[in-house]
Amino acid sequence: MIIMGIDPGFAITGYGIVKYEGNRFTPVDYGAITTESSMELPKRLLILHNDLMEIIEKYKPAAISIEELFFNKNIKTALAVGHGRGVAVLAAAQSGIDVFEYTPIQVKQSIVGYGRAEKAQVQQMVKAILNLPAIPKPDDVADALAVAVCHAHSYKMKSYGL
Repeated sequence: MIIMGIDPGFAITGYGIVKYEGNRFTPVDYGAITTESSMELPKRLLILHNDLMEIIEKYKPAAISIEELFFNKNIKTALAVGHGRGVAVLAAAQSGIDVFEYTPIQVKQSIVGYGRAEKAQVQQMVKAILNLPAIPKPDDVADALAVAVCHAHSYKMKSYGL
């Protein structure tokens, strides 16, 4: 199964494509879609949409997993990032691919085994699970890969009726 994970944003959107067979993960591709802060928001969102559609078309994932937003302080930032998240959900929906959403706590629990794990712990486990030579940068990329791995674990449990 090919799974696409997305850590949404409008300045930086991390994406990760992983192949999950049996109990084995293989990284297929990962990176970040970035937009310039000098650009108007509609143009930035269009770039994000077009790039996501291109990646989805190239890899044809069976599922797309997206991290839910969690902000407890800056509502302006939350709203802006929400635009990017909406574009990611739209791109998945336009592709006809099922979308699965996970909270940061669910992702941390799945990757590290502890829902309040530190970001560095999650990044180190993503590196180990996917047998990567280094922790992917920027952080959004490692987060996107973590969301993809989280979906594989969740999907496997659901397929066993757990």
